[in-house]
Amino acid sequence: MWVGTRSRVAHAPEPKGPHGTIGYGQSVALYTGAVLGAGVLVLPGQAASMAGPASLLAWLFMGLLGLPLATTFAALATRFPDAGGIATYAAKAFGPTAGGLSGWFYFTSGVLGHTVVPLTGGYYVAAALDADPSAAYPIAAAILALAMAANLAGMRLSGRVQLALAAGVALMLLTAALAALPHVTLEPFTSARAFAPNGVPGVARVAVVLFLAFAGWEAVAHLAGEFRDVRRDMLRATVTTVGIVLVLYTGIAFAVVGTAAYGDPAVDRVAVGRVLGTGLGVGAEGTAAVLATVITLGTTNTFIASTSRLGYALGRDGWLPRRLGHLNARGVPVAGVLTVGAGGAAGLAAGFAGGWGTETLVGIPASLVLVTYLVGMASGLRLLSGRPRVHAATALVLTAVIAPFAAEYIVVPMVVAAVALAFRWGSGRGRAARRDPGPEPRQEAGALRP
Repeated sequence: MWVGTRSRVAHAPEPKGPHGTIGYGQSVALYTGAVLGAGVLVLPGQAASMAGPASLLAWLFMGLLGLPLATTFAALATRFPDAGGIATYAAKAFGPTAGGLSGWFYFTSGVLGHTVVPLTGGYYVAAALDADPSAAYPIAAAILALAMAANLAGMRLSGRVQLALAAGVALMLLTAALAALPHVTLEPFTSARAFAPNGVPGVARVAVVLFLAFAGWEAVAHLAGEFRDVRRDMLRATVTTVGIVLVLYTGIAFAVVGTAAYGDPAVDRVAVGRVLGTGLGVGAEGTAAVLATVITLGTTNTFIASTSRLGYALGRDGWLPRRLGHLNARGVPVAGVLTVGAGGAAGLAAGFAGGWGTETLVGIPASLVLVTYLVGMASGLRLLSGRPRVHAATALVLTAVIAPFAAEYIVVPMVVAAVALAFRWGSGRGRAARRDPGPEPRQEAGALRP
């Protein structure tokens, strides 16, 4: 059960899993895989179609917003290294219900993301094979299955896989951006109408969608308890990753706009492939397919790790079924991994049956990520002090600026909240908690010093 700032709850001893398996290099790789994800494949084209070349302003805004967001989550994770991540922070700041609902928002977003992310890779592979677009769905299922297998094998193997994947992703994206430069035209930037065909509202709507592209700063927080030295490595890995992500994301987005590799959903889905084709010529589609597979496998690998740990914490504390709140001998939340994978597979099946592509699905998890970030930054504002508190306040204000542009998705977090509360009270654990608050739990060691 979630621990509020003033609440006292009964808490069973947490099963012990392996600790000290993630070092600085693996943490940078996990962060890179979480943030520099499948969004870089599909969102540059989709964003350019929504706002024209002015979409670059949204990419830059979100990249700069990433710094205070990332450092706030790093500070919270260092102070409270628990598998619950955002749910733990919200519970400590605002009470058990806020924690449970925040956990559901992020868990639901993570499960839905395991439909969007593998499907993005599936599009690229299907295009390279000159196959029907429907072939993207079984390919996506294979990517999802591989990431599940790596996670079931344990965090050490998963982290090593992620290190190799992150290095490959960074190299290929940098190559794509540089190869496109000789083919960039400045014509779209020469007039206000060409630069921003949909004005400021178009740029703002792109920023909302890009929340999914820049989601991930909170993902590694769920793994903080498995760092060898969380106080030393968490913050420096975060800052390193912010720099990597900002350079690669904006570079690819500029290449897509400058080479006009966008304009309709079919082109937007494989925009990076078009960029590679322009810059490299022969074999570009195959190279893009390899890039897409590496990126989507890396992202899926990281988010299964983080979301399954959150599922474990939610099951442990009464917000999901109890069977999710267990670790095996290697510290792997097997039920959580299987649940997240099954949710992603169900989403792929529904997308195939309904003919829904990533452009249809992406707004739903993005809206949940937006709510998660608002709650996370508000929690940081209450729990932190000094410079980290200033970062939390800055990120909260910047996130709130674009929140109204997500109003069309407001029903999504409302439905998730209703389901979460229904489960909590239907299981009887919420009523039991009120009857028996229990002793005050021990506070975590290692509070971040300003």
